[in-house]
Amino acid sequence: MNSVIRKLQVSAMQQAAAIRRAPSCIRLPVWASMNERQYRSKPTHGIGKWKYLLPKERRKKSRDKRQIIPIPIVEATDTAYGTLNFKVSGYDMTLVEHYSQYIHKVCSRLDIKIADRYALQTKTIELMMMPDKGKKMVIDSVIKTHERVIQVQSLNTLLCPVFMEVLLKNQPEGVQLSVMEHTDAEFKARFKHRPDLEVLRTQVAQQ
Repeated sequence: MNSVIRKLQVSAMQQAAAIRRAPSCIRLPVWASMNERQYRSKPTHGIGKWKYLLPKERRKKSRDKRQIIPIPIVEATDTAYGTLNFKVSGYDMTLVEHYSQYIHKVCSRLDIKIADRYALQTKTIELMMMPDKGKKMVIDSVIKTHERVIQVQSLNTLLCPVFMEVLLKNQPEGVQLSVMEHTDAEFKARFKHRPDLEVLRTQVAQQ
């Protein structure tokens, strides 16, 4: 009887030694190693992968720059307005951006069609100050005006007063809201004015 117990003890000790010598991924049970990536540090990592052996394909650079196509203007009817631009402007960029997002969410909630939403160029105004001594003007402060535009199409005439009342009641302090009809001048105001490029275009057209 004692010999059988000794054999069992020896076999148990051999199994424990074998488990200690085994790698960590074999030593742990399956449920303990499911969420751990212990094989990442092993030399067998990457076996079966072949995509890294292929040469990397170079992406073709598109020479043609992206051109913004103007959205067709919707004409007004007896029951709906045409294309309207809701312009949000202010000196605090955070307030302007959050208020424009709020207008977008209200339009989505009221099923108002949003044609486009974009930001206009930031306008910078420098305030000059004359010092007590000297004649050279010094920059006192810089004021930046941020503008966002939400373009809406086919706004219902019955829904418009309620929509405007909601926007004006939630208008933050220091933020201005203006509504105007969309024109070609409003579309061209999105782009930077480059007089040198216009001169080159006129010269090419004359040739």
